[in-house]
Amino acid sequence: MKKILVVFALLAIIASSCAKKEKEAKYVFYFIGDGMGFSHIALTEAFKALPVIPIGDIKPGSEPLGFTQFPVMGMATNYSASNWITCSSAAGTALSTGFKTNNHMLGVAPDSSDLTSIAYMIHNSGFKVGIMSTVPIDHATPGAFYASSAKRSDYYNITKQLPGSGFEYFAGGGFYGVMCDSVNKDQPDPSKTAKFLAMLDSAGYTVACGTKEYDAKVANSKKMVFLQPGKIRGSAVPYASNRKEGDLSLSDMVSNAIKYLNNDKGFFMMVEGGQIDWAAHSNDILNTIGETLDFDRAISIAYEFYLQHPDQTLIVVTADHETGGLTLGKQKGYVFDLTKLPQNNLNGRRVESDSTEALSVDTYMSHEYNVDSLSVRTSIGWTTSSHTGGAIPVFAIGAHSQDFAGRQDNTDIPKKICAAMGVEFNPSLKK
Repeated sequence: MKKILVVFALLAIIASSCAKKEKEAKYVFYFIGDGMGFSHIALTEAFKALPVIPIGDIKPGSEPLGFTQFPVMGMATNYSASNWITCSSAAGTALSTGFKTNNHMLGVAPDSSDLTSIAYMIHNSGFKVGIMSTVPIDHATPGAFYASSAKRSDYYNITKQLPGSGFEYFAGGGFYGVMCDSVNKDQPDPSKTAKFLAMLDSAGYTVACGTKEYDAKVANSKKMVFLQPGKIRGSAVPYASNRKEGDLSLSDMVSNAIKYLNNDKGFFMMVEGGQIDWAAHSNDILNTIGETLDFDRAISIAYEFYLQHPDQTLIVVTADHETGGLTLGKQKGYVFDLTKLPQNNLNGRRVESDSTEALSVDTYMSHEYNVDSLSVRTSIGWTTSSHTGGAIPVFAIGAHSQDFAGRQDNTDIPKKICAAMGVEFNPSLKK
């Protein structure tokens, strides 16, 4: 018996010694698929399994996305401080600060006191920081990483806080806040654009609209704001299915961010696939699939970087909430049928949605959505045009990735990221 105890003690010492040898994460990618629930992933993987040209009987199948093959998988609860079903700003606040807040509040506690994003904690520790999204950079999730506002709809207030962050790299579809202060359809004020551009210039930011302009300006820049062409006053980059030559993609943002932020100290970047949510709000099956595929492509860029630095890179992929109440099969018969999708240019095959009207911030916030009739044909169900309260997926690979396995709350994720990077989680740090 004593020999057995000695063996166990030695094993424990060896295990402890091995654990201490794991390096801190020097390069961290924090991917957030807005609105991406487990069903969105399953739907996209079923779509990937379809042959490009259906021939004969189609057998059921599932072809994995890149990030679902990461070795660590978990789930996270995501209720807000005020509701069982979170809104995007409350979820973004939890994922960025490690604290719950009420729905419709951003970067503040329920009493409206400011909370501090981990992006500031990480930046204060010497890492470079990048924030990017396919939707406006002053929208809920990206905004939660640099701003605080008692009302998430106070866009101009959120927008104005970006220059003061000092973060080195921002990218996305533009700024809604320079168009109007809130969702009350205020008349656009062109002077806000000029004022904001002056703020950016004063803070040392270079603004580049489109890849050509970015390439021309990047060498002489110290901090960069990289936008969709012509979209300083903008809503979002085009859906992947509607992308034209010259349009920005999430992969472009990540690829350029890696080159721009890479340094001896390391970097942290938050990357949001924001329009998975917008498509699901519209109950638009095809753009839900297309945006999830596009999100996966951006993650693959980070994965290639991980392969070059496997001991020092951490990739975490999660969501803020599920959108749409998506169900694979909405009636009796054990069937949903994606072969009924029309075909047109999505992931090497044709797909085209019945929902053709572009979704803007205004329609997103006012619940003016299109319902996709393709869902009826394919027996894909939607229970709502809003959010649901189910747990969200978590996938991870790389340094300290095992910490993200199993059940957790969304507030745990930013704390674990700080721990993986060796950064003190310090909520009292001032922005």
